[in-house]
Amino acid sequence: HMDGARFANALVALETTPAEMTWKRGVDILSFGGTKNGCWCAEAIVLFDLDRARELAFLRKRAAQLFSKSRFVAAQFEAYFKDDLWLDTARHANLTAARLAALIEDSPSARLAWLPQANEVFAVMKKAEAERVQLAGAAFYDWHKPHGFDGHIGEDEALYRFVTSFATTAEEVDRFGQLVAG
Repeated sequence: HMDGARFANALVALETTPAEMTWKRGVDILSFGGTKNGCWCAEAIVLFDLDRARELAFLRKRAAQLFSKSRFVAAQFEAYFKDDLWLDTARHANLTAARLAALIEDSPSARLAWLPQANEVFAVMKKAEAERVQLAGAAFYDWHKPHGFDGHIGEDEALYRFVTSFATTAEEVDRFGQLVAG
């Protein structure tokens, strides 16, 4: 099973094909997400082993995942895939994350925990500095230190998570850059 909540972001970051990321690597089921890339509540289950289709219909109903009128939610995918919109929106989110990461790297008050791979950026900041930036209007929150994280986080610092999306503007990213620059 593959969690595909950020499938499009990973696909454009890796510059590969959906087949190379899924069934050619042995994935049997993909939970394909559209919600984190511009759709409204639109997720799809993609089966690569058709023998499991009958079982899935039962399990979906048993797990209370059989929504009335789900065809209206699923209809979004027609527009989502048209003219590669899903890839364009993911590419935009990834590029704005890369820009955000560059601004954090240039900042005297923050540092990257690691390089972003898609549309999420993790930075270490002094707690007081993060609070100042949040009070100035930036929306982000602290994140737990992952197991195996080998970077240093001081007592007066925390790890923070930033997520860009299809709707993130260059102006928003640049404004954040100004805030962390002091």
